[in-house]
Amino acid sequence: MNHRLHLKFEQLERATERLLASAEALGPNSAKAPAPGHWSAAQVVHHLLFIEGNIIQYVNKKLQAEELLPKVGLFTRLRARFVRLMLRLPGLRYKAPRGVATLTDTGEVGNLPELRQTWEASRRQLERLLNEFPGRQLNRAIFPHPRSGRITICQVMDFLLDHLLHHQQQMNRITKALRAPTPGLVKS
Repeated sequence: MNHRLHLKFEQLERATERLLASAEALGPNSAKAPAPGHWSAAQVVHHLLFIEGNIIQYVNKKLQAEELLPKVGLFTRLRARFVRLMLRLPGLRYKAPRGVATLTDTGEVGNLPELRQTWEASRRQLERLLNEFPGRQLNRAIFPHPRSGRITICQVMDFLLDHLLHHQQQMNRITKALRAPTPGLVKS
């Protein structure tokens, strides 16, 4: 694996473990939404797993016809940096793209042990993909990000990490909301 990709992969692994630990610390409340219309911790985990799995599938498919991959332009690089910045700013919230949000909102997401197991398998697929990724394709557009445009594999890894860290902020809000005392209840 390319050294730069390896470092990004390791960062993603640590951030994922932290997020999963946050969700698991909620115990049975991990499936409980903090408020109507908000995602539960399990839904956040499902969302991240769904996005990562779809990216892996897409990149694998594109590598089958790698000679067709275009170079990434300056405008796309700038947009990718802007998206990274927006994901990193604390407190900003974004609507998930329509198809992704609908699936997470209405679909059965499963329990955390199942999601962890599925994510570990998915992460091994990502590791294999990165290990086998052709060095000559590192600066080629491999994935069409909805806001950045067609981005490189390194930018994909940046997005996965920034996206996960963005949802870690959401996980922190969920934890805080679920652990807050219920108004009107007085402990004796």
